Amino acid sequence: MLRLRSLCALFAPAIVLVTVNGGIAADPKQARPIEALDTVMIEDMTWMEVRDALAAGKKTVIVATGGVEQNGPYLATGKHNVILRATTNAIARKLGNALVAPIVGFVPEGRIEPPSQHMKFPGTVSLSEETYEALLTDICRSMRTHGFERIVMIGDSGGNQDGMQAVAEKLTKAWQAEASKVKPAPRLVYIPEYYAYDVVNAWLKKQGIKEVDEGYHDSFVITAQMMFVDPSSVRMQQRIAAGKFKINGIDLAPAEKTIEWGRKIVDFRAAATVAAIDKQFAAEKVDGK
Repeated sequence: MLRLRSLCALFAPAIVLVTVNGGIAADPKQARPIEALDTVMIEDMTWMEVRDALAAGKKTVIVATGGVEQNGPYLATGKHNVILRATTNAIARKLGNALVAPIVGFVPEGRIEPPSQHMKFPGTVSLSEETYEALLTDICRSMRTHGFERIVMIGDSGGNQDGMQAVAEKLTKAWQAEASKVKPAPRLVYIPEYYAYDVVNAWLKKQGIKEVDEGYHDSFVITAQMMFVDPSSVRMQQRIAAGKFKINGIDLAPAEKTIEWGRKIVDFRAAATVAAIDKQFAAEKVDGK
């Protein structure tokens, strides 16, 4: 009996450590045992890869909001989230010092009961403005805790914009009030230029792409970006079979050409967004000396 008690005493600390850590005894400072994956998407990274990226200077994080809503008969309800997979990746890589937080897939889409706006259509998921802003607040606070020094907020849908601006203003004010020389406030900005589709459409017109609105919650500029990420998200094969592989008067065939347009549009939007981000932080640096 005495020997059994001695063994229990010997292994008790290890047993407690395993239980507390969900079965894995992890040391935050332990070395990463394998090569890191080439990605800027935090959701696809291990915690060690995020830690080491921060240590290497990637202290800007992009917090992007998408949505799940009705988008006409051809596009997946996660349209905005699909597009953000491409645009956020392109923006982060162009910045060179940034990672991308998990995309915020749920946003205000209309009143839930009784339903309004997109909530009148099955598949839509909506948040109240209060819930949305609370979610963004906690995400940004999480990024601050992990050591990110610049937080960039962008949204791929119109209903997302006001909440992001409100959260950016509230947190900036709160963080500046509690900032010190030891713990300076992260720089948090909302970038409306990302959602400037009027600029994108004007650029496309100069390239000879002119749309005629057919009344769908859909367009060539959206479809091309989605096809660049995943052709099935716009039901490419099904539309080809039904003779409906076109939108707003523009033929989407050959698919390779539309996908290339999608790549160009993503690159155009990413470049414009990076320019806006650099301008914003440069202005803040001047104001704050």
